[in-house]
Parts: sequence; C-alpha cells; structure tokens
Amino acid sequence: MTYCVAVKLKAGLVFLSDSRTNAGLDQISTFRKMIVYEKPGDRFMCLLSAGNLSISQSVREILQVEQLSGDEGEAPVTIWNAKSMFDAARVLGSAVRHVFERDGDSLKRAGVDFNVSMIFGGQIGNEGMRLFQVYSAGNFIEATPETPFFQIGESKYGKPVLDRVITPDTPLDEAAKCVLVSMDSTLKSNLSVGLPLDMAVYEANKLQSDKITCIDENNPYFRMVHSTWGQKLREVFDSIEDPAWDGSPTNVPLICDTARSLPLKKITNPKEKLI
Repeated sequence: MTYCVAVKLKAGLVFLSDSRTNAGLDQISTFRKMIVYEKPGDRFMCLLSAGNLSISQSVREILQVEQLSGDEGEAPVTIWNAKSMFDAARVLGSAVRHVFERDGDSLKRAGVDFNVSMIFGGQIGNEGMRLFQVYSAGNFIEATPETPFFQIGESKYGKPVLDRVITPDTPLDEAAKCVLVSMDSTLKSNLSVGLPLDMAVYEANKLQSDKITCIDENNPYFRMVHSTWGQKLREVFDSIEDPAWDGSPTNVPLICDTARSLPLKKITNPKEKLI
C-alpha cells in the first residue's frame, strides 16, 4: 500500500509520497512512488503512483516513449512536446491502456486485478498549472478550486487536516506543512505506509523546481512536525470539557431534552417489541 497526496494552489503545487510497498507481513520493501519530468523554462511535471507496483513501473517506463497521433502534418504528441498538461495527461492515459492491453489478460488469469492509480500535475509553457488524477482505465479527472487536492492509496487518515486547512489561497509553505502533517497522521495509523518520503514543491510559472527533497526518520523538520502535532493535538483535546453525566452545572450539557430525537429505548424483557 502507499499514500500519495498532491495539492494545487494559486501559488503553486505540492507533491508528497511515501515509499513503502508490501506483499505480506514479511515482504516489505522500499520503492519510490514519485518521478519528476522537467525541461527548465519549458515544462515541469510530477507523477505519483499507487497500486500494483509492477503495473505502475511499467506505465512509468512506457510513458517515456508513449506517443499519441498529432494533428495532420504534426509530430506525434509525447509528454516532452505536449502543448498542454491536458495533452500530457492524455499521453499518460494512453500509457496505462498500453500496459493493460499487454498485461491485462495475463494478470487476470493469475487472479491479479489491474490496479493502478496516479496523480499527474505540473505546468507547460504559458498555460496555467493543472493537476489530474488518473485511473486504471486511463481516464482522468482534474482538480478544481472546490477540490484542490488529490490523494491515492491510504487516504482516509490524512484527509481531515487537508479538508480543514487547504484552499486555493493557502500559501505554498503552509500547504507543504499541511501535507506533511497529513502524511504523519497516516504513518501513525497505518503500517503499510512508511518512510522515506519524497517531496516536491513547485512555484507557479517557474517551469522548474529546486524544492525537491527526500525525508527519512532523521529529518529534523519532519521530526519536529511529528512531535509538535502530537503534542498540540493532546493539548487541544485536554482543553475540551469532559461530558457531564451527573447533572453537574455546565454550559454544554450532553443529556438534554429534544423533541426531535428521543434517547435509545432499553429492552427489559423478552416480550417487549423492538419497534
């Protein structure tokens, strides 16, 4: 399993992925799930992958050479000459279908589902930044101001903090901090996600990025995030008043009369009806 997250903001893009794969309790390995494609001054693209490792590795390999037919008289479209991120995402979708056509039947006979999901985002030329989530069929959806981030893999543990913090106007560094907190929450709750992490931060219209780093258990900033987030969560939890069950004075009673919802009815003997 894995956890990858990407955020699209007005200020730029943030990508984060773990590196753990496992095929059982005693077969845990480290494989990077992120790859960056960059031609400085022309395009910056980042790909995150989750699902079956053999499929995602094949897709990444084929993506390097995958081509779509161009307009009449024009060269075939690749990720390196695509004029828009939409066209680059189409090339990625074609690569996914290429692998399915090659390996799908064999995997099915072996009882293995064709399971791969990807996040692909970046910027090409003067076009605005775009972010896509790509599915096993090679189709994709695009991030919007209402849905400015995508997650793949073990997404449920890290989603609450993203929902509360991330908006299109979130500053880039604040978003980077938020996705690290999201990852830390996932690491805490799920052993199938593990260090080291790969992180890439892209500033809008730069068409290149030097903000790319690998984060392991000795990384000072991530260790600080881990300890501070846990400590502050505990402090906030302790600041919330405990429920009062004995009728003691409180401004926030838990037991109160309401015409809409009655307390649960107890069953006290075998003859009583449930309804």
